[in-house]
Amino acid sequence: MAESMGKLSSKVDHTEAFKSVFFTLGDLKVGNVMTLRFPIREYARFLPRKLANIAFSKSQLPSLLQLFSLTEDSSQGLDMKDIIDQCEFEPTKGETKACPTSLESMLEFVQSVIGAEASYNIHTTSYSTTSGARLENYTILEISKDVYAPKWVACHPRPYPYALYYCHYLDIGSKVFKVLLRGQYGDIMDALGICHLDTSDES
Repeated sequence: MAESMGKLSSKVDHTEAFKSVFFTLGDLKVGNVMTLRFPIREYARFLPRKLANIAFSKSQLPSLLQLFSLTEDSSQGLDMKDIIDQCEFEPTKGETKACPTSLESMLEFVQSVIGAEASYNIHTTSYSTTSGARLENYTILEISKDVYAPKWVACHPRPYPYALYYCHYLDIGSKVFKVLLRGQYGDIMDALGICHLDTSDES
């Protein structure tokens, strides 16, 4: 997994996909249509831990921008500021979060939540085709049974000069489903849906 900083991989921006819609358990029915956006973006791959261990904070933003030759008002500079804000923002009630920059630190966070001795079942959102449309109507083709996940961690790739993920766990009770979707332009998405059973404290 140790890759050069310049190497990129295409991944689904999970958080962006669900910013455009809220859904309830009742919405997850075969045949239902949901309007979603699944942007496919280029993300840097993980660096070795020694190289990726660059401290970041709001106070260090000017130095970080200079390090990566970015300007504050560039799209990459704005992305960097947004990500640092997201990582430093106070967790919501019941939330545990981290922003790992290496595979090792991601695994350490997962182990701190789920336990070092637990068996892990890893799921990802994947796509076989994509039209690149900004918004698309997706028809639900299949829904798995509730995936047994008494504890889970969701990790979302974020656009940053080197690999950085926003990982979090919400201890408020959740149901996890695998959902197969077909877009109006032929896109096929194999996605995960997580329904939080108590959203009274979420903004």
